[in-house]
Amino acid sequence: MEIEDVIEAFETSADVKNSFILTHAERVVEVGQLLIRAFRDGKKVLLFGNGGSATDASHIAAEFVGRYRRDREPLSALALATDMAAVTCIANDYDFADIFSRQIQAHGRKGDVAIAISTSGNSLNVIRGAEAAHERGLVTVG
Repeated sequence: MEIEDVIEAFETSADVKNSFILTHAERVVEVGQLLIRAFRDGKKVLLFGNGGSATDASHIAAEFVGRYRRDREPLSALALATDMAAVTCIANDYDFADIFSRQIQAHGRKGDVAIAISTSGNSLNVIRGAEAAHERGLVTVG
C-alpha cells in the first residue's frame, strides 16, 4: 500500500459521508429527536446487526450507557448480539434467524426503540428482529 492509496481511501470515505449527510440530514435529525423522546419517557433502545453492524450496535449502546461527550445519567440501551449465551442458545434451540426476534420478544416493550443495522438489508435474523419489534409496538429504525 502506497501513501496515495491511503489518501484515496480517506478521500473516498469523506466523500461518502458528505454525500450521505446531504441526502439524509433530515432523517438523522428525526431519529435523534425520536431517541431523545424515548429516553425522556424512560424507554430503552435495542440495537442489533451482524458482523461489523453488530460491532456498530455495541458501540452505540456503550455510548448511551457510558458518557459519550459529557457526564450524564446512563441511558438504557442494549446491543443484542453481545450476549453470546443468548445468541448461541437461541441459534441452537430455535434457529439463527431467530437470535434477535427472541430477544426483542423478551426485552422489548411498547414504545421502546429498535435499531436494526444492516449493510445489505437482506439478513433474515435482522429482518425478523425488526418484524418482531414492529409487532410488539416498538418504534423501528433501520
